[in-house]
Amino acid sequence: MVYDMIRQQMVGSLPFVRHCGIDLVALGDGTAEARVTDRAEVKNHIGTPHAGVIFTLAETASGGAMAGAMAPVLAGIRPVAAQATIQYLAVAKGDLRAVARTGRSGADLRAELESSGKVRFPVEVEILDGADQPVSKMVVEWYVSPKRS
Repeated sequence: MVYDMIRQQMVGSLPFVRHCGIDLVALGDGTAEARVTDRAEVKNHIGTPHAGVIFTLAETASGGAMAGAMAPVLAGIRPVAAQATIQYLAVAKGDLRAVARTGRSGADLRAELESSGKVRFPVEVEILDGADQPVSKMVVEWYVSPKRS
């Protein structure tokens, strides 16, 4: 239930993500899945999904995984994507989905946040085409600290 509320809030509060037509379809403890439908508005000059849309799709999924891991303390934190690297492995075609996972449990990440006052961790994302073939992979480093007053 709480994951559905977070998912809906994230989609509603990210205008560029909405503009790209990206939907955050699943969210859990350190996991998330986002999708984008193939349509003319997200294509590049060769008729395939634009690299910027692929990046935004993966970054959105990574943010969902981060939020899922931080769900119990989400209202009191300030998450920032500190670094992102992406590899384009194959030409992407059609509908795409991004599957994101933290390498550590939410409980472990929250414990470090509580003990150190901050936590930095990677979220790995795999971007798949409609045939479930990998087309890209991304790693986003999230930096999380308490909200500033």
